[in-house]
Amino acid sequence: MRIILSVALTLFMASAVAQSTYTATIDAKSTAISAKLIEWRRHIHQNPELGNREFKTQEYIAAHLAKLGIEVTKLAKTGVLGVLKGGKPGPVIALRADIDGLPVKERVDVAYKSTVTADYLGNIVPVMHACGHDTHTSILMGTAEVLASMKKDIAGTIKFFFQPAEEGSPGNEEGGAPLMIKEGVMDNPKVEAVFGLHISSSLEIGQIKYISGSMMASSDWFTIKVKGKQTHGSTPWTGIDPIVVGTQIINNLQTIVSRQSDLTIAPVVITVGKFHSGVRANIIPEEAELEGTIRTLDSKMQKDVHVKIKQVAQKVAEAWGAQVEVNIDTKTLVTYNDPALVTASIASLEKAAGKENVTMGRWTTGAEDFSFFGERAPTFFFNLGGMPKGTDPAKAAPHHTPDFYIDDSMLDVGVKAFCNLVFDYAAKKK
Repeated sequence: MRIILSVALTLFMASAVAQSTYTATIDAKSTAISAKLIEWRRHIHQNPELGNREFKTQEYIAAHLAKLGIEVTKLAKTGVLGVLKGGKPGPVIALRADIDGLPVKERVDVAYKSTVTADYLGNIVPVMHACGHDTHTSILMGTAEVLASMKKDIAGTIKFFFQPAEEGSPGNEEGGAPLMIKEGVMDNPKVEAVFGLHISSSLEIGQIKYISGSMMASSDWFTIKVKGKQTHGSTPWTGIDPIVVGTQIINNLQTIVSRQSDLTIAPVVITVGKFHSGVRANIIPEEAELEGTIRTLDSKMQKDVHVKIKQVAQKVAEAWGAQVEVNIDTKTLVTYNDPALVTASIASLEKAAGKENVTMGRWTTGAEDFSFFGERAPTFFFNLGGMPKGTDPAKAAPHHTPDFYIDDSMLDVGVKAFCNLVFDYAAKKK
């Protein structure tokens, strides 16, 4: 018995030493490429491209991976899949970064400021990395470089997902995570777990926040078309006013949130962001069209809200003698962090950032199409700090705004996090 215990203890200590060595190597290699991370990020920032149009970004990423000896496949129109087979048998792990910019004009006065414009649905618009996807791309490129240099020590296979069109595809084009999945990134070999991160402009650099379970909301976009009866503005009783019907629908939609949803389970947000109707002040038009979004953090509530929106629109329209058509398009699912995977991953994040810099966050009503990967395998998505030290988070410019700014001096923390997650996950699967 003593011999067995001694052998077990020896194996355990050897494993611990090995893991400690890998962590030290990861730390040193990630720190050594800090300048590269900044260079890559600023190049991408200065040359942003819109969703499904990231042609130059795709080439930039593919060339980098090819130099590292990583197997490269271009897919999902402008996406890149990199595959790195380790020197030992083990699990298949995926790491994801999104690569697209937004139609936003940058106001931040930096040397690498974007002045790019592009066509978006027939209009020439300014383009900016106003959500930090440039940092995500740089971090994953750096992660690929570090892991490629440690290939012989990796147990299993690493898939690098450089995903286009996270912010949505133009018009009715396919794109984003659903198209990546459709074209096979989760298969051959089958992915066991997917990790992703998102930079935060209101979280201080060097810090990481995570949450177990629901993290980010689903996003559904809806259109409600109201058909009334056109008439002269002086005699509304001779027609059916779709504008009045539309406003009543808007008011009643908010009662789904305030009176029909159990907000102790999860929040619900219904926003009407667009209302179009009429051509003249003295004509009551025949039609009105409302467009908006739905955010939920519970998949059952998401389905329930869909039903209730259709009921509200239909019943209000019936009360006025109008007709209504409701269409709801699901853009993303709830971004859900597998609790067991989160628990197993916290130590990896602490190795990367320091235990004092890794804390539990809270859910948000923003949305991410990373959520679709969670239908195929356990996922873990976390936030990485990008706010300059000493900044008041309340004064940090939000994402998707012209003043959005990221301090890129500690992107290596993201690389360390990804690399430690890879090695630690494989070690736990032995």
